[in-house]
Amino acid sequence: MTMTAEEQMSEGQHAIPMEGEDITPKKDGGVLKLVKREGTGTELPMTGDKVFVHYVGTLLDGSHFDSSRDRGEKFSFELGKGQVIKAWDIGVATMKVGELCQLICKPEYAYGSAGSPPKIPPNATLVFEVELFEFRGEDVTEEEDGGIIRRIITKGQGYSKPNEGASVDVTVVGSCEGRVFDERELKFEVGDGEGLGFPVGVEKAIIAMEQEEEALFNIKPKYGFGNAGNAKYNIPGGATLQYKIKLTAFEKAKESWEMNTVEKLEQGSIVKDKGTQYFKEGKYKQASVQYKRIVSWLEHESGLSEEDEKKAKALRLAAHLNLAMCFLKLQEPNQVLENCDKALELQASNEKALFRRGEALFGMKEFDKARDDFQQVAQLYPANKAAKSQVSLCQKRIKEQHEKDKRIYANMFQKFADRDSKKEAETVKGEGKASDDDGMEVENGEKEVASEAKA
Repeated sequence: MTMTAEEQMSEGQHAIPMEGEDITPKKDGGVLKLVKREGTGTELPMTGDKVFVHYVGTLLDGSHFDSSRDRGEKFSFELGKGQVIKAWDIGVATMKVGELCQLICKPEYAYGSAGSPPKIPPNATLVFEVELFEFRGEDVTEEEDGGIIRRIITKGQGYSKPNEGASVDVTVVGSCEGRVFDERELKFEVGDGEGLGFPVGVEKAIIAMEQEEEALFNIKPKYGFGNAGNAKYNIPGGATLQYKIKLTAFEKAKESWEMNTVEKLEQGSIVKDKGTQYFKEGKYKQASVQYKRIVSWLEHESGLSEEDEKKAKALRLAAHLNLAMCFLKLQEPNQVLENCDKALELQASNEKALFRRGEALFGMKEFDKARDDFQQVAQLYPANKAAKSQVSLCQKRIKEQHEKDKRIYANMFQKFADRDSKKEAETVKGEGKASDDDGMEVENGEKEVASEAKA
């Protein structure tokens, strides 16, 4: 809506004309936009995007109250998140990169009846000249490494988001270089996604969403199918993926503090069985997610009855032992050591914990420490033939390492001896050369004297 001259006059005489298009959703004239310079391209910023602008703010009488240009630094904010006045969230969402526009903002879309003392009086209509330089999607990774970037198409409802174990109803469309490779509507539990053929980034994206939100996610290889790619979907290694996801509904899994002891023990048994099933299928990451839930529920539980304490301890022990086994398969030895140590705190001479810790140490070439663990297993559990075999193997590796060290040191000492001999020879030679040089100087001097005498 463009205001007529009569309407402008009814607003009173102002240094700045009240003109522009009404861009408010309600069409109540609360924000008027006048484009002063067109932007480039067709893309507009979306909710959640980080936008970078310059602005100059004035009152209707033309007096300036704020300017990013005067500060010499662009202003940035996340669009649609309520970080700025309503008029800005509405107005900047309509701009293209490079665009310069004027926004006339009624009090209800600015600072209202309170104003912003001392520069902005109550019930002030404000005028902003805004230039949009760039916008970028929101990084939803914990590390903020740019691996998963979100562009919100439709803002969700409320503030609640799915958590680990939540039941989610989603529509998912995956594409790579413009080719759709996965399109489906399904219900599943967060933590089961990889077993359904989703890369880890999809679940990380979902737990950042609100109900009824629809968004585009740009997923880098680290959170996608990695350097291996995906043969089923014909995705090459190192590919960046795009996923369009709509979270239709979800039901959060109960957090630890929301469950009583009975529920934790019941759910612990359920997810343990679920993790074991994943492990049997070779899905070690998904299995580890389930076992970690048991630890998070029961690790700090106190004041239990003797019977419940026994059940909780058994579940925690099983979880740590199974996590150690998962991390052995995933070749993450430090995680193996951590979980074996936790298991040994619960049961000091646990056969599996000692053996698996030995395996991790062996893989890290800590043969002395690995041998100690395997020897302990062999002594405590004489029937464990594998432990005895591993002790022998460790002894062999230790011997090989000693022989290798001896050769290295022998060569090193020989090099030192050779170097010292060479230095000594060079020193002797240098001293002899110095004597010859002195003789040459005398001889030359004598020749020069003789020459002068002859002349």
